[in-house]
Amino acid sequence: MKPIEDIRPLLDSPKKVIITMHQKPDADAMGSSLALFHYLRRLGHTVSVISPTNFPDFLKWMPGCDEVIDFESMQDKAVTALEKVDLLFCLDFNTISRTKHLAPYLEALQCIKILVDHHLEPQPNFDYGVSDTSASATALLIYEMIVKLGDEQYIDDAIAQCLYAGTVTDTGSFRFASTSSRVHRMVADLMDRGLKHEPIHQAIYDNFLENRLRFLGHSLLYRMEVFYEYNTVMMAIPYADLKKFDLQTGDTEGLVNFPLQIQGIKMAALIIDRHQEVKLSFRSKGGFDVNTFGRKYFDGGGHFNAAGGRSTDSLERTVERFIQALEENEEKLR
Repeated sequence: MKPIEDIRPLLDSPKKVIITMHQKPDADAMGSSLALFHYLRRLGHTVSVISPTNFPDFLKWMPGCDEVIDFESMQDKAVTALEKVDLLFCLDFNTISRTKHLAPYLEALQCIKILVDHHLEPQPNFDYGVSDTSASATALLIYEMIVKLGDEQYIDDAIAQCLYAGTVTDTGSFRFASTSSRVHRMVADLMDRGLKHEPIHQAIYDNFLENRLRFLGHSLLYRMEVFYEYNTVMMAIPYADLKKFDLQTGDTEGLVNFPLQIQGIKMAALIIDRHQEVKLSFRSKGGFDVNTFGRKYFDGGGHFNAAGGRSTDSLERTVERFIQALEENEEKLR
């Protein structure tokens, strides 16, 4: 994979560009994709953003979100956009399989493929890109790419908003260990360019319906189990809860972080029955590697302190497997 800055000659003449991200995109996936979308359009390219699935309502304020193509509900439009594409940008995922049903279409493309990501162990079949696991967010890498290409004059308010949204969420509002000086330098530059950060925080964190707050309370009261012998908290959410509280995409976002507030807890796990499969989210503090944990036990992965996984077993069986995995990692979790 050639360095990302080597794409400069590719951008010097108009191209047909597709930008995509992982399924169920979060603020970093959507923010980095839309920031790149606005930047490439300013360079004169024809650009489309394709999301493999739907995305949360609390991200729909982002500039350009109304032009994003949802592959699941707009497949014909997405396939048409993929025709005769010159450049494919893959953002915030390390393997094409993370694009769900869009993956076969991306694999079949004969165009130049470019990766911008911060997860471990990227797929090797990209022509250009950056895979920087020290970066706190893919949005930071998009910002640094624009600067490396000498195009920082194109960073307008729309791009700044998208970059900030992706960064503030993936750093846990700048509290995670991955929040480096690089992050603060970027944010300072964006604010110097006129970025107003408070409305972005409100749009992301203060923009939910009552049912979500009641679901959070219900989950913490009735679904949270503390394993002090493993310094771990588990929340197992049955599909019935999702239906009872009429949850929408993104409504469970952030729930896995709450148990880490408990004194002495090193790992938190959120296990949700999504009906078609069981999804798992892992968070940790300190030296426990949830990326390795997720890869070993639940066909997942991610970052050292934030990862995920999946299971085709029932919720009950998945919980049993999780507890067995805790037993096998008892010494590491002490």
